[in-house]
Amino acid sequence: MATHPVGGAMNDSASVPRPVLFIHGLFLHASSWGPWCRRFAEAGFAPVAPGWPGEADTVAAARATPDRVANQGIEEVAEHFREIVAELPASPVLVGHSFGGLIVQKLLGEGLGHAGIAIDPAQIQGVLPLPLAQLRAGWPALGNPFNLTRAVALTRDEFRFGFGNTLSQAESDELFETWTVPSPARPVFEAAVANFVWHAASKVDTLNHTRGPLLLVSGSDDHTVPEITTRATFHQYRHSRAVTDLIELEGRGHSLVIDHGWSAVADTVLEWLGAKGVGEMAQAETRATNADADRTPEESP
Repeated sequence: MATHPVGGAMNDSASVPRPVLFIHGLFLHASSWGPWCRRFAEAGFAPVAPGWPGEADTVAAARATPDRVANQGIEEVAEHFREIVAELPASPVLVGHSFGGLIVQKLLGEGLGHAGIAIDPAQIQGVLPLPLAQLRAGWPALGNPFNLTRAVALTRDEFRFGFGNTLSQAESDELFETWTVPSPARPVFEAAVANFVWHAASKVDTLNHTRGPLLLVSGSDDHTVPEITTRATFHQYRHSRAVTDLIELEGRGHSLVIDHGWSAVADTVLEWLGAKGVGEMAQAETRATNADADRTPEESP
């Protein structure tokens, strides 16, 4: 496990189960977090897994109403989850997969959340590597410029390449049938052009020294967010004094949060939280943001 140095601690002030906010990525329904919610509840946390704005309550309903999520960008999704965080009784642990991992980093960088876990996170602004496998995985959205304002669904073969490449065909097909839904293509376009846009939607405050600890989790065989991409994300935090850790899971692909090995990933996250002193109980808070404190001007690499 790679580690960036420790920064300031976050203070809570009465006693409730620590909320855990799960944020899914593109092409999966919020209900795919169900097993994780049960595991975290057994550990004493208070998990919630809301959908993206407009997302229907079931996989079947989401497939039938793709226009409800069309044309939503990263900032609209981030604002949706900011509002959810504000309604929670205490500062939550944030857990996100893929574009959900990008949203976790945005919120944590803004001083929201007690700790953050970004699993195979979509690339933030400043991340330069773009392996061919990643480009191919994003092609269902990027391949047609008119998709920008649309919701896009993966085919069985596209899911197999982008998510299920480390699985048997049978397991990949089962996950495709169980969890996949149409998703807005706009976030993929926004991430693709982020390094050419000054105020990119995928920009994250990687210099916040007072944020909570962040764990980046990477699957070594991920096609959608290859290991080199997550390492480059980790490198973006090199000037922050806050805790930033990287765990690389050998042989895992983008399906690691929903496939047969999900529980090992969940246990890895729980162990990391325990090691960082993030317990299942929290203090009900009066939140005062200190996201602008103790910053230094961005340094050149």
